[in-house]
Amino acid sequence: MGWVRAILTNFDTIGGPIVMLLYPLFASIKAIESPSNLDDQQWLTYWILYSFISLVELYFWKLFSWIPLWGKIKFFAVCWLVLPQFNGAAYVYEYLVKKKLLKDGDGSVPTSTRLETMMSANAQLCVQQYISNYGQDAFENAIMSATREARKYKPSPMSVY
Repeated sequence: MGWVRAILTNFDTIGGPIVMLLYPLFASIKAIESPSNLDDQQWLTYWILYSFISLVELYFWKLFSWIPLWGKIKFFAVCWLVLPQFNGAAYVYEYLVKKKLLKDGDGSVPTSTRLETMMSANAQLCVQQYISNYGQDAFENAIMSATREARKYKPSPMSVY
């Protein structure tokens, strides 16, 4: 029974490499091979955030060593970033990077987004008409809804084999 307690006490140390490295590596390979760019965004953003967390942790290791539950906090934060139920990395990209850091001087999101560069001229015209009729927020809500629906029907990388 002592080994069960040891595993439960150290789940972040045991499961951390699997959640933080192995699963993201496998999912990133699957994302590269898939035709969709949404999963590329999820995993590229994850690796950027994971690198940032690792660098901050490396630089401030003395400070983090004083936080009693740091390992468990980091484990759950990375789970939120990684697990397909949450897609936290995509959320961080959508609501922090894209909306806050990639704004034009007038406060609007640049029109030459990644999505628009993949569309034909006719599709871009239709999108511009939709935005002029209903607004940028309505368009972004439609894209987010379509993305959520697409994720419901996309098999997870682990279920392929």
